[in-house]
Amino acid sequence: MCGIAGLHLREPSLYPRLGELLTGMLCQITERGPDSAGIAVYGDPRWSPPGQSTVSLLPGDAGAQEIGTALRERLPEAVVVDAGQTLVVHAATDPGALVAAVRAVAGGGIVIGQGEDLAVLKGVGHPQALAAEFRLESAQGWQGVAHTRMATESAVTPQGSHPFSVGPDQCLVHNGSFANHATIRRELRAAGMTFDSENDSEVGARFVAAQLAAGYDLEKSLKLLCERFDGFYTLLVATRDSFAVVRDAIACKPAVVAETPQWVAMASEYRSLAGLPGIENARIFEPEPEEVYAWQR
Repeated sequence: MCGIAGLHLREPSLYPRLGELLTGMLCQITERGPDSAGIAVYGDPRWSPPGQSTVSLLPGDAGAQEIGTALRERLPEAVVVDAGQTLVVHAATDPGALVAAVRAVAGGGIVIGQGEDLAVLKGVGHPQALAAEFRLESAQGWQGVAHTRMATESAVTPQGSHPFSVGPDQCLVHNGSFANHATIRRELRAAGMTFDSENDSEVGARFVAAQLAAGYDLEKSLKLLCERFDGFYTLLVATRDSFAVVRDAIACKPAVVAETPQWVAMASEYRSLAGLPGIENARIFEPEPEEVYAWQR
């Protein structure tokens, strides 16, 4: 059992409240996943300043100061933001160049997010404590995703936490389990992909990233996932321009969607949505099995 919460804002006047609203949503699902938690935020100027690239990093043995010093020898304009168990690096350079520079100085660290608009922060601990560690409440932006994890398929580690972000400005969170993840992992490895964890959800994220890289849109990519993956799952997947939800054929994992002209939100339980502005006028529904629901920015 894990908890999912996501918010896609249509009304720009709400952008400064993204972190406040997402914090409230996350804190309502803490008991669904007390092991660890993570967030993905699109458009926060602290982490992803306009016109710059951003990399999110689990730093391994090296500290923020050590990584920052080494990184600035390669990219003098690079800024390292210490967010506890995660570091967020941004610089006015190409995303690929920033990823390469970060990996060169990270000393065994793991890149957990990259792009122009996306910051991913995750770690082990109680979700409410992690939200405070991330300073989530002060985040801004147009879209956010949150996850609380109760581990079933792999160890409780920061790299095993969600969201999984393995493509530029992409992220995936998952409640459930993929029965055939080992088979698909072998196929993806044979195609040249590498993995950062033993988590079955990472297999789903890498499968979706491969479909997007092949030119499919998010809706088609998730339809292909439904055809290929067995198991029980509710997925929330986001890109810089899209926000999508899909459930397996049995739909035994909970999900509820609420939609207004100002925002679209999804969560594992309604109580995560109850504090959103205008919820009393929202269209609220439960996603149908194997139907992809997608919204565009």
